[in-house]
This record gives sequence, C-alpha cells and structure tokens, in this order.
Amino acid sequence: MSEQLEQQAEEREALQSIYEGDNAFKELDKATYQYKYGEDNDYKSFLVEIKWGENYPNELPEINMDTFYNRTLVSTVKEKIKAALLQEGELWIGCGMTYTLFECLKERIEELTADQPESSTAQAVDFESVGVSSIKISDNADTKKKEPKKEQLTKAQKRRQWERTDHRGDRPRGWDWVDIVKHLSQTGNKQDDSATTQNVVLQSLNS
Repeated sequence: MSEQLEQQAEEREALQSIYEGDNAFKELDKATYQYKYGEDNDYKSFLVEIKWGENYPNELPEINMDTFYNRTLVSTVKEKIKAALLQEGELWIGCGMTYTLFECLKERIEELTADQPESSTAQAVDFESVGVSSIKISDNADTKKKEPKKEQLTKAQKRRQWERTDHRGDRPRGWDWVDIVKHLSQTGNKQDDSATTQNVVLQSLNS
C-alpha cells in the first residue's frame, strides 16, 4: 500500500469515528465525503462535498459546490465557500485535512453566505448535462380551447334562408302565423268546408 493510500485509510477511519451519529455527515464512497450546514428550510443552508484524488493528502482535494442540494445557492456564495476551503487546505497539504476543512466553515457561515438572498429561486439547469436535449414549451394560444367550427351551409341552404327574410336579415311579418283551417284539419275538428274557407283567419302564435 502506498503512503497516500495508507494515510487515506487512517483518515477515513478517523472521520467515521468523529462523525458517528452526525446526520450532517455522509460518506458516499471511500474517497468522497459530504457535510451539510444549517437546516433544510434555512435559505443559507448548503452542502460541501470533498473528494480525494490519488495523491491526497499531498494535493488538495476536489471541492464540489454544485450538488443538487445547493441548487438555490447563488454563484457568488458558492465561490466564496470554495475559495475559503482551498485557502485553508493550502495550509494542510501533506496531512489529512477533511475534518479541518469541514470544521473551519462552521464559524464562518454568516460571513460566507452574506450575499445569499432570503428568497432565492432555483438556478438554471444545464439540461444537456443531464441528458435532456430540449424542452418544448407550448404556446399559450395552443392551450386555449378551440372554438367550435361554424356550420357550413350549402348554396341552396343559404338561398332558402335568404328567401325567408326580407333581404335585410329580418323575417317578414306573419312568418310564424298558421292557417287555422289547416291546423283544424290536422287535429280532426273539421267544419263545413264552404263555411270554413270563407272565414280563414290568420292568427299569430305569439299573440
């Protein structure tokens, strides 16, 4: 086992012992560790991920601030936290520094997150990086309910409709009147044809 791997194994064991029972600490694999600062509903809460390289601790670990948990964290705050960790890490090259890096942030949270707004929306996501080439957003006009199509009349139907009006769009007076003789003949109350035909009366259905 190389010297670096041996140092990593010792530091891993120390981290597991120190953070046992601490829900803010998480070991993703033998070389990747996370620590969460603040409560989930706190707008200044963030998560730091530290990943060891093959030559760690003789080189600085990789600091990742672009985890999903930090989606609402503004970029200026991310950069400040990352810069503070790298600056501290420079002092500990050659020694196990993960615990030191995690702990050094606890006293500087207010300072490093001063630029974080109380109300922050999720930052834009690079959809290509997650395998989504494009997203189609439908136009508002497309979502509106389509108006029902008007009934298409044939030329003959339009002509008959026009002839029933006075050519100005109004129906002639008496269009809804009925012939009482015809009406009575249909209902079975026939009167004498000669008498009835002399007394044809037009009555309006609306009267």
